[in-house]
Amino acid sequence: MSAVESRLAELGLTLPEVVPPLAAYQPAVRSGAYVYTSGQLPMVDGKLSAIGKVGAEVTAEEAKDLARTCALNALAAVKSVAGDLDRIARVVKVVGFVASAADFTGQPGVINGASELLAEVLGDKGVHARSAVGVAVLPLDAPVEVEIQVELTEA
Repeated sequence: MSAVESRLAELGLTLPEVVPPLAAYQPAVRSGAYVYTSGQLPMVDGKLSAIGKVGAEVTAEEAKDLARTCALNALAAVKSVAGDLDRIARVVKVVGFVASAADFTGQPGVINGASELLAEVLGDKGVHARSAVGVAVLPLDAPVEVEIQVELTEA
């Protein structure tokens, strides 16, 4: 077990299986020293954890937890192409999308769920640049979607 996966276990978390693509794309792609994940939804055991807009059917706190799930799914996608999460040199960028009710403006707090998880798991390597964007709707009516970009160490 990698040090990163041991840290996940210490936090009471397990790395999930890679979420299969819902359309014509790959969950993650490696280019040189970088891995770019596709947008990860809050899928658990092949099912979306919640549906609806944040600020309406889904609370900001619920959405923050869903963003954590998205980040875990993103780490699984990274592992699928990197082979070992211990190869992560750093998380470079996180982009989070929040399906928002018209008056909801707490997107940064929601995406903190993903950012905080990455920092908890990876320490300083998990601190990153980030965008948190409110959108009208996401695939399958998901409340949150997160993508990450990581730099790898040499094999």
